[in-house]
Amino acid sequence: MTSVRPRRTVLLCIGMMTVLLFIVSGCSALKTQKNSSTSEVVVKKDKGDAPLYYDFGDILIPSELKVDKKSSYIVQSPGFLTGILALKGNVERNSLIAFFENNMAKDNWREITLFKSPRTSTIMLFQKENRWCVININENSYNTYVEIGVAPAINEPEPGLLK
Repeated sequence: MTSVRPRRTVLLCIGMMTVLLFIVSGCSALKTQKNSSTSEVVVKKDKGDAPLYYDFGDILIPSELKVDKKSSYIVQSPGFLTGILALKGNVERNSLIAFFENNMAKDNWREITLFKSPRTSTIMLFQKENRWCVININENSYNTYVEIGVAPAINEPEPGLLK
């Protein structure tokens, strides 16, 4: 009887070591799969760092700003696109001002004026042949909020009661 007990213990130890070996090799396989998917995310993130055009096809938006759908509203009909695109991100205000000054000129917008205050929001006004664009930038401790408003230009007053 004494020979059966050591044999059981040896078999139990071998079985436990086999199970442990499967667990360790299984976890290492999962670890390599996890690392490969992480590198894919990094590659996708690198591709996503380029500035984008959203609803307004001629206003480039930095990739650090994300659209705030709850605060945005766009009205589109044939030949007519207007509204406010609200964005949020962690971007320094002066870099946003430089970004919009450079890229709006590339998209044929002409800068009309810039109101910049250290305590309040920054307002940038641009004009194109038949539209106006107002960019409002507010910065607080955690985020920077940007509102881009686009409206059609009114060339001639409509006839009516008020002349």
